[in-house]
Amino acid sequence: MAFLSLQTLPLLPNTHRNQVLPRKCRIQERIVSCSSSSSMPQKPYLSLSSNGFCRRRVLILLGLSSSLPLVLPSPGCHAEEEPKMASVVDEINAYTYMYPLELPSQKAVLKWVESRKPERYSSAAPLSPDARLRIVSERVDIIDNLILSVSIGPPNFQILKSMDKSTWTAKDVADSVLADKSALRVTSTQRKAESSVLDTHSDAIDGEPYWYYEYLVRKSPTKSAQESNLYRHYVASTVERDGFLYTLNASTLSKQWDQMGPVLEKTVASFRLLPSTESYVPPYKDPWRFW
Repeated sequence: MAFLSLQTLPLLPNTHRNQVLPRKCRIQERIVSCSSSSSMPQKPYLSLSSNGFCRRRVLILLGLSSSLPLVLPSPGCHAEEEPKMASVVDEINAYTYMYPLELPSQKAVLKWVESRKPERYSSAAPLSPDARLRIVSERVDIIDNLILSVSIGPPNFQILKSMDKSTWTAKDVADSVLADKSALRVTSTQRKAESSVLDTHSDAIDGEPYWYYEYLVRKSPTKSAQESNLYRHYVASTVERDGFLYTLNASTLSKQWDQMGPVLEKTVASFRLLPSTESYVPPYKDPWRFW
């Protein structure tokens, strides 16, 4: 009766042949290689079937293939976990947005403080000496250096040349808002020079244009960050109603943008105007009233 040795078997691919085999497979290999010895038992370990295939060879190959690890990607293993969000509803100015409560990737809980409760435009804190642009609400996380604020102000028609808002570009809207955003008594051109617009785009939501933009603002160093080129990194969304621009700004230090930027972008994308109710006070109403 003929015996098979490993020399009669076809060579396996290099990826299998170079692998370290489990102990069971190594024992099977030694048995086959000794098949030509005269000390073999009467009952052969290998025999050829009528169709010429060796059952033992098939078993060895199955043993080799079963020893190879099979790694399948877990569904959703690379998916980013969505942060927990809370909503803000300002009935006085009729808008809403969502803000993050934690950073899932870092397992960090954000410590938000409402530094300015929602108030009417006439009594809100001005952002510039001419008091055109005013903050109507604000919340901050001092530990993580995050600021979310909503401001309202009239369009700057030195930049926005048309009264038709359908012709406004996101870049022009950004320049209009930033021209009025300064605590210094400087010209609009000088105020624009304090900031640098990085990206802009627009989208229509419920038939209304929303303008989105990303920009940097130069800030003086703080105790925790003494760099001379310290910037705050902003994302913002602006929409027009009743002749005024409503803007949600979200910002952090530029060096923290990679970590905080994605959740701030989600916040800005959630900004929406709400239908007016009895609580709504339009910005043009009672401009002299400050309480």
